[in-house]
Amino acid sequence: MTTTRPLAGLHVVECASFVAGPTGGLTLAQLGADVIRVDPIGGGSDHLRWPVAPGGESYYWASLNKGKRSVTVDMRSREGQELVLALATASGTGRGILIDNVVGRPWLAHERLAARRPDLIHVRVQGHPDGRPAVDYTVNAEAGVPSITGGEDHAGPVNHVLPAWDLIAGLSVATGVLAALQQRARTGEGAFVELALSDVALAGVANLGWLSEAADRGGERPRHGNHVYGSFGVDFACRGGSRVMVVALTEGQWRALQSATGTVEVFQALEKALRADLCDETERYRLRETIAAVLRPWFAARDLDEVGKELDAARVLWGRYRGMADLVADHRAGAHRVLADLTLPRGGSAVTARSPLRFDGDHGPAGECAELGRDTEAVLAEVLGLTAAEIGGLHDRGVIGPPADPNTERKAR
Repeated sequence: MTTTRPLAGLHVVECASFVAGPTGGLTLAQLGADVIRVDPIGGGSDHLRWPVAPGGESYYWASLNKGKRSVTVDMRSREGQELVLALATASGTGRGILIDNVVGRPWLAHERLAARRPDLIHVRVQGHPDGRPAVDYTVNAEAGVPSITGGEDHAGPVNHVLPAWDLIAGLSVATGVLAALQQRARTGEGAFVELALSDVALAGVANLGWLSEAADRGGERPRHGNHVYGSFGVDFACRGGSRVMVVALTEGQWRALQSATGTVEVFQALEKALRADLCDETERYRLRETIAAVLRPWFAARDLDEVGKELDAARVLWGRYRGMADLVADHRAGAHRVLADLTLPRGGSAVTARSPLRFDGDHGPAGECAELGRDTEAVLAEVLGLTAAEIGGLHDRGVIGPPADPNTERKAR
């Protein structure tokens, strides 16, 4: 088992809210980096974002910021701004790395930071490249995805709940930091890396070929509900009401599906009658409704356990539709090593995750739950060398958040 994580010795300052920036910091923290998250006193706009625990704590904030140290500063004051600048540009090997999504704050401009530390690595998350704000749900709309999502008869756009572009942007933030570190190691130079959420979405749909297809068509692709576009894949109802998703992308997967369902001869006759070669992915897509109609009775005649055993035996590509409560039950039973329990500051727990990357088979620790402002004094003393008297003065002037009462914390736990 790995005892030292790959990024041990790396120090990152994070001044970012919502999903993309914090996901970048979390990715680095779970790989061993010391990530110092800086928030305004009282918490930023995402500090209590839903979903929330019965006691009001945000599961979202707690999980995205686990494994980080939390510092709270009055960033409207000059003293507070100076503290943030000093943390971001602190001297030392492995330091001088900043992740932010701050737009329109001259005091945190890259030029000002780089003047203090020329080899600074600064990764900034934006909405649009021109500085206009955006969130996942707005860039997803502008990238055209809702217009090709949903059932055939649906007229309006169909949104989805997963902030996929935010999550991809967060991983891109971590990639940008690591790429800039490699450049700094090679040349001694710093870097200012800007990442617009809208560019992440546009790059995604373009790299999948969706924009090229729209250009060729002169319009949008048709909607097909739960059918996989361009191949064969759709959901089926089993006896008892459970549903499964079955996919046959390759010729081997298609042959396995026929074998499991005993439909080899049926589809051979169908191919002859329709003059089609169903080993061709395009033909399976064209005849998707016909194929599904042939297969539905087989699924409807079997319960989920029977379906699973027979599909697995034939090595069919499939998955069961499950609720998130089912995943929690699995976790409670010891499944899914990537999942972990996170103890919240006021007691209670959250289901969270370790890094999905396994180094020598080890996901590493999930990370301890961050508590807003808990590490302010320790970080200022350690990184900036401030004395207890200097820290006390900052408290008295309201530049940093009040120290946590350890007795109160113990009682809450």
